[in-house]
Amino acid sequence: MGHLSSWILELAFGAALFFNAILFLPQAWSIFKHKKSEEISLLTFGGFWLTQLLTVIHAGIKNDFVLFWGYVFAMITCGCVILLTVKFRYFK
Repeated sequence: MGHLSSWILELAFGAALFFNAILFLPQAWSIFKHKKSEEISLLTFGGFWLTQLLTVIHAGIKNDFVLFWGYVFAMITCGCVILLTVKFRYFK
């Protein structure tokens, strides 16, 4: 693969990781706005977060910084959903 196509692929992959992380924000906003989280599965979002953590560890070991930072951002946005869910479900 040529240098330009490799660069384009890295850029597209980075953008995909960014958009993956952004996809958690509407859910977090909805929980915050409505102050309720009964419809959110903590098991599902906890599974997402654990998968993201393992991906961050793997990316760190492999020195894949695009994957590493993309999933760190996803952990933050997914973590917001988890924290807001816990807050509005258990600490009203």
